[in-house]
Amino acid sequence: MTGAASGIGRAISEALAQRGCQVVLADIDGSDAETAAAQIREKGGRASAKHLDVCNFAAVSELVTETMEKLGRIDYIFNNAGIAVTGEVANYTTEAWHRIIGVNLGGVVNGVQAAYAAMIRQGFGHIVNTASLAGLTTSPAMASYSATKHAVVGLSKALRAEAQCRGVRVSVICPGVIRTPLLRGGKHGIFLMPLPEDKQREIAGQLFERFRPMDVSIFARKVLDRVARNRAIIVVPGWYKIFWWIERASPTLGAFLARKAFERHRKLLFPSGWPTHDKANGDAA
Repeated sequence: MTGAASGIGRAISEALAQRGCQVVLADIDGSDAETAAAQIREKGGRASAKHLDVCNFAAVSELVTETMEKLGRIDYIFNNAGIAVTGEVANYTTEAWHRIIGVNLGGVVNGVQAAYAAMIRQGFGHIVNTASLAGLTTSPAMASYSATKHAVVGLSKALRAEAQCRGVRVSVICPGVIRTPLLRGGKHGIFLMPLPEDKQREIAGQLFERFRPMDVSIFARKVLDRVARNRAIIVVPGWYKIFWWIERASPTLGAFLARKAFERHRKLLFPSGWPTHDKANGDAA
């Protein structure tokens, strides 16, 4: 499990351990991952932790090899690590683009490349990639996040079709709003709005609260139930499927609703008016 030190990754790791799995919690915050693993062990579960930068393929591949040698098999890999970048594209930097693509898409690619070959050799396994509802719908003010999550959905769907004949399953999780640190940007999130970061985190929390965030432990249980049933695309909470349905049934309506949502977002950020930009690097006038 990558991105396992907090949020969705930690909750799914705990739920897997409760179901009898031996879990390896991998995260760039190695000490937090070890704390999470220790708490699982205190409750009678089997868990270990590993510092891991998912952008480093050699490290991801090494962890897969170590796990195979230690446990003899890999039943699941959850490619879950991710960061958020929020703000208008007009404020983006190439560094922000490269960072989120490297983690959210590159990290999944590295996990797939490392684990898929091992699963082919053993003849079974289940690859579970974490995308987002933003990977199924139009999501202004988080274009780079949405772009990477759409890519993860596309990768997962294509790989599922290829992997079936090899005995390997593939699913993609598309969470709605879940109560995790990511709602306020997370530890490694990037804010690109022309406001102080603490104000941006506060506003982000207010925006997401409107969508009735689901408790992450409930989310984890529901996700694992659907993984066990080998669902291809897992949308939890289920009521968020209406946004996905609108996007598919009427792209025009979906685009209209996205514009309206962005207008509300702008008014909350800047009640007196949206700042103008002199150039694309985010300088406000």
